[in-house]
Amino acid sequence: MKSSLKYGALDIIKSTFGIAIKKDLRPKEFWAVKDISFTLRRGECIGLIGHNGAGKSTLLKILNGLYAPDKGQIVMKGKIGALIELGAGFNPILTGRENIYNNASILGFTRKDVEDKMESIIDFSEIGQFIDMPIQNYSSGMKVRLGFAIAAHLEPDILIIDEVLAVGDLGFVLKCFKKIDELLPHTALIFVSHSMPMVSRICNEIILMDHGQVEYYGNDIGKGIQLYYSKFANNDENIVFDNETLELISKETDLIQNIIHRNKDFTLTFKLKLKKTLSQTPVLYLEFKDKEQRPIAGLYVRNMTNISSDTNVIVYSVKIKNPLFTLGKYIADINLYDESDSTIFLRINNIFEFIVHGKEEQWVPFELESENIITLN
Repeated sequence: MKSSLKYGALDIIKSTFGIAIKKDLRPKEFWAVKDISFTLRRGECIGLIGHNGAGKSTLLKILNGLYAPDKGQIVMKGKIGALIELGAGFNPILTGRENIYNNASILGFTRKDVEDKMESIIDFSEIGQFIDMPIQNYSSGMKVRLGFAIAAHLEPDILIIDEVLAVGDLGFVLKCFKKIDELLPHTALIFVSHSMPMVSRICNEIILMDHGQVEYYGNDIGKGIQLYYSKFANNDENIVFDNETLELISKETDLIQNIIHRNKDFTLTFKLKLKKTLSQTPVLYLEFKDKEQRPIAGLYVRNMTNISSDTNVIVYSVKIKNPLFTLGKYIADINLYDESDSTIFLRINNIFEFIVHGKEEQWVPFELESENIITLN
């Protein structure tokens, strides 16, 4: 069976009760969703990404029937499961078990279908001891567990997930992705998340939205993610700790416009003024982070040289050899400390921001050099 979704322009959003949102409540560009069209089939997963307010959740609510579009058409074939908002679709005064029956009936499943899967749903959610407690007493994580367990085990033809997995703990998130892998060959999946590792993990197509419109649509996940990250540039250097021992005088690089070319060495130079007497040169730790502020590489610059009484400037020159960063944006932080007792003197975040250029769009932070042999027998 083919599951397809097409959506045209939307000028006025209507609520579930048919009441139009007044235009004077918020500017039109904040909530309008316009000119969006895509097709999704079984075995495919499309990722919706964009800044808060880009229109992602609004689009999902339109697809799920919570809002009615004024223009265009939506064609969806099969049963639809949706995790759009935390606790959405749950009756708070009913128990978890009763809500399982309610959700299943909305999807068109019979009572017997649910009874056959009941124990499996409860086991997956890992909230068996609370299953007969009213939903209103559940924590946010418990609601996510139950909601995903219901949606996944009832095996809908189309599954819509909007950021709710961000609430779950790591163990449950990993279990969810394993279940998604099992469902995907038989399900069309629409996935919204601000976690780009999650998006790249399961999506084979991507839509980048900006103020209700599509800025990028395609199957180059890396390109879509890079465009997403480019919207959140941060060029501000930030001193997060300073005990008044060292002062950064200057920072220099031999890079042109801070552009790194793969496999080409580059140099960073830091000049610091001594404001207090030290016996030995501090260790400089240089750390590189990717777009999601995750540390991906680091190096130590140390030379335990005794400092004379007339020394007032220390210069650190760092040569990075054969950088293997892939395309995208990276930042560098520095930390200066006393290696003998780990006393921190100065820590500065985002001291440099780099762009890595190359021929192909990739999302992984770096590649590994290797020697490969392929043998045919």
